[in-house]
Amino acid sequence: MSRVKHAPAPMRMQDRPGRWKLIWRRQRQMLRPALAGSALIAAFLLVGGLVHTLGDGADFRERMGNATASFGLRIQTIVIEGRNKTPEPLVRAALGVRSGDPILTFSVADARARLETINWVQSATVERRLPGTILVQLTERRPFAVWQHEGKFALIDRDGDMVTDSDVAAFAGQLPLVVGIGAPKAAAFLLDALAAQPDLQARTVAAVRVGERRWNLRMNNGTDILLPEGAEVQALARLVELQASHALLDRPLQAVDLRLPDRLVVRPLPDPSRNASGPARKPT
Repeated sequence: MSRVKHAPAPMRMQDRPGRWKLIWRRQRQMLRPALAGSALIAAFLLVGGLVHTLGDGADFRERMGNATASFGLRIQTIVIEGRNKTPEPLVRAALGVRSGDPILTFSVADARARLETINWVQSATVERRLPGTILVQLTERRPFAVWQHEGKFALIDRDGDMVTDSDVAAFAGQLPLVVGIGAPKAAAFLLDALAAQPDLQARTVAAVRVGERRWNLRMNNGTDILLPEGAEVQALARLVELQASHALLDRPLQAVDLRLPDRLVVRPLPDPSRNASGPARKPT
């Protein structure tokens, strides 16, 4: 008796995996390690936050940083914006990190605080941009004047704070010169008043603080202008009028005293011929 061979049942269309199902299956296989890594990072961040809240988590944060760095969260790029006068090595030293360091253990707040101790830096913002970029944005102090005191020179900003005492010569002739104790903090008001009188400003070589309470102006012809305490604006306006009517600043004068509002005291230069001849002899 012969055996009857049965043909295999044809595959139904629904038993064959569709094209989109095959693609989705491959994507799930590819995503599984990445999802596991993300979950691990999230767990580290959560536990790290709890440890930081509860107490000293420095050791844990270091371990966390090393672990997350294995997933590519390492510092690869440091971008510095707004730097003009600030030496770049000082900025990088203040950041305290190098390429390849774990980015999650980098303290944005600590780096910002260190940056703002640099003389040229007025303010700083620091951002951590995953996976591997540190962005630094600096606002630098603007030099406002050169301050001379006891034979030394320094740059000061508008608030009177010292910016630097290095490379001051590069600013010679570009910034006004103020001299003496107390000059930096009082300079802005006087220099603004001078800026409102361009002709006087162009003639002024230096502003000298006297007794930490008032100013003398040294003009480019050597004349000293004695200004009153607390009435500098009015005295400068008066000096402009005197220059227009009497060309006072074009005369060979040692000093012009404007300290009294109702009186002008002019001190001429000493007569060199009189000094050379000595005291007059009595007739014999």
